[in-house]
Formats: sequence, C-alpha cells, structure tokens
Amino acid sequence: MHPPIPVPSDLAEQVRRALAEDIGTGDVTAALIPAGRQGHASVITREPAILCGVPYVNATFQQLDPSVQVEWLAGEGDAVAANQALLKLSGPARALLTGERTALNFLQLLSATATAAHAYAVLIADTGCRVLDTRKTLPGLRAAQKYAVRVGGGQNHRIGLFDMILIKENHIMAAGSIEQAVASARACDAKVPVEVEVETLDELRQAIAAGADIAMLDEFTLEAMREAVAVNRAAARPLKLEASGSVTLATIRSIALTGVDYISVGSITKHIRAVDLSMRFDWATAV
Repeated sequence: MHPPIPVPSDLAEQVRRALAEDIGTGDVTAALIPAGRQGHASVITREPAILCGVPYVNATFQQLDPSVQVEWLAGEGDAVAANQALLKLSGPARALLTGERTALNFLQLLSATATAAHAYAVLIADTGCRVLDTRKTLPGLRAAQKYAVRVGGGQNHRIGLFDMILIKENHIMAAGSIEQAVASARACDAKVPVEVEVETLDELRQAIAAGADIAMLDEFTLEAMREAVAVNRAAARPLKLEASGSVTLATIRSIALTGVDYISVGSITKHIRAVDLSMRFDWATAV
C-alpha cells in the first residue's frame, strides 16, 4: 500500500471540462445503443507502467452516471506489467462508451508522467537528493501532472509564478545584480522561497551572500557541481542546491552523487509518451 497523496483541488472541474470537450451537445454515437443496455468492460495496459489517474477515472464515470461500477485491480502508484488488467467496469453501456476516451486520456497521460518521474526517482532514491518537476506541463493540466509526479516518487518545484520567486538571468540584468534582485524579492514580503539561477561559482557566492534560499546550478559540469557543493557547505548560511539542465537517466545518479539537494527534470512532464492502454468490452456477458 502507498500512503495517500492528496488529489488536486481542481480534479472535478478538470474532469467536467474534459467531458464537455468530448461530448459537446451529446454523444450521437452512443445514442445508437438501447438506453437500457448494460455492459461490462476492462482496461489493460500493453506495457509496464506506474499506475496513476485512479481518482480521475472514478470521477469521469461518477459524473457521467453514478450507477457505473468501477473495480480497480491495481492501486494508485502501483507498478503494473504489460498485459495486466487494471480495472473492470460495469453499468449502462452508453455511459461506458461515452466515458471511455476521457477516462483513458487521463489514465494514459498521468500514468506516463508518473512512470517518467519514477524512472528518475528510483535511480537516486538512496542518495538524499530528490527529483523535481518544472512548469513545463501541458496547459490546463499542471495540477494533474504535478500530482502524477508525486505519485511516481518525485517532488514538485514551484506550482506557478505565485509560490516561489525564481530569479533568472533576465531578472538579474533588470535589477542590476544578484544582490539587488534578492533584496527586491525580500522587500516584496511575499513570504515565499527565493531561488537564484546561477551559471558560475562566482554567481553562487553572490547568491549565498545575498541571502537566497536556493541556488539553481544551471548547466554546471560535474566538477563544477562538486566545487559548488564545497563552496556552499563552507558558507555560514548554506543554501539548498538544485541542479538543472541536460539531465538524463544516464547522468542523474552522477549528478546526485555530487551532493546537490535537488535535480529538476523538465522531461518528466514535457517529453512524455502516453502509456498504451486498451478498454475491452464484453458484450457477450452484457445483461
């Protein structure tokens, strides 16, 4: 069993929008099925994955027709194997057919995101370093994808532009210096963490001196990361260090072993491929 991860507050609204997008004024194809016809279906995965999206599938059919019964054969966050059955459905045939694509879209996308996050997280699970996502998410589905990252074993970076100040090169240039940019951030009294993107060890020292909370090491070599960790540890007020840029499955463990606290990986939400799922209907046993 996995500890429950709070679902996004916008889950019901996201499902409602997805159904409205697909159904529009009505499912004219499902209308071909007699209104009283009952059906049974199962969903299988054709490839290994980390299952994610259970609450979204449940909400899809609950919103369509509360009489649909959903029986899960695997749990949220479980590792599932190719050709494994994930769930069984029973209820009004029209509702099953109408909800099929919306349910699978959520399940395929979120399982893909969780699977990608897990692939990175498991490689550094013993190091003390943690995988972070980014804001490179599908428009309108950020909360859902960031939920899937947590299901997969990763952690969330900032959710949006409102919950962390991230000072990048252009902000530094506009403010005049790292010191001035951090001072302005503190003056805003936003009561959120302040992170500074740095490209050199000298900029890291400036971020430390300015009193930032986190420094993002942008495209540092492994040797430079190790130096950055040493510089930071020697500081009177060390920061948290985040490595970013060109991270792959082949390099993430070496990066983690430098001693950084976090590694952000945009690809776990951006460069994903939907998990191959299939819904199979069993009309022979339909009642």
